[in-house]
Amino acid sequence: MSILVTGATGHLGRLTIDSLLARGVDAADIVAFGRSEERLAELAELGVRTAVGSYDDPASLDAAFAGVDRIGFISGSEVGQRSTQHANVVDAAARAGVGLLAYTSAPHADTSDLVLAPEHKATEEKIAASGVPAAILRNNWYTENYVRDARQAAETGVLLGSTGDGKVASASRKDFAEGLAVVLTSNGQAGKIYELGGDVAWDHAELAATIGRIFGREVVVRDVSTEEHIAARREAGLDEGSAGFVATLDANIKNGDLAEVTGELSALIGRPTTQLEQGLREALA
Repeated sequence: MSILVTGATGHLGRLTIDSLLARGVDAADIVAFGRSEERLAELAELGVRTAVGSYDDPASLDAAFAGVDRIGFISGSEVGQRSTQHANVVDAAARAGVGLLAYTSAPHADTSDLVLAPEHKATEEKIAASGVPAAILRNNWYTENYVRDARQAAETGVLLGSTGDGKVASASRKDFAEGLAVVLTSNGQAGKIYELGGDVAWDHAELAATIGRIFGREVVVRDVSTEEHIAARREAGLDEGSAGFVATLDANIKNGDLAEVTGELSALIGRPTTQLEQGLREALA
């Protein structure tokens, strides 16, 4: 059985390759698909097969997917372009007749107000319409997403945000990668939808305390309005679109869109998810 992982040169893709190998999949049965020839060359040293291409290039997708049994479809990173890019992947998977397409989506993508949800919803609908056997892994937030905030807070002693008492059930990328690897190496996955996240939901006060312990200094939360948050991010150098995105995401957190603890990820991987402090320490290292 051959397994292809898209986005293999990114963080989650590489960790998924590592998890597949750790689960005993023969390296020769793994195909790493990505844009960076240099990073693919590093993966080739592990013995896996590689394929250069992108979600914008249907021909590269067709060439890579030919003869593949299962695909770990990691969502693209180019927000605003993903609906079209993802449709290319789904169409190529349908043409290839793959046995399983495992897609990394967003929490409750079909109903959520999360700023990132619409493109994931469109992709899920495209997959359903394609007839390709599929599993949907709706991943909550990655703990690693807070590395930049942690470093800034370590310098200033202030954790800026507009989340209020909202919580985030984050887990480390390695947890989500392991979950994807489990789905790709297990039978009976077609038709399943997983709501995946950490075992513990934390708020910004807990994040500030964690950062303080890691760096050995006091860190306080500065919780502001969405408008003030946008202005502060603009003053710090972000463009208007990026500042608005960050503030909108915090508004989603305030509304509870990332707070759900389901236990499905720890059940899938057979162990507790990585706790916030451990995950953040590893990411900062």
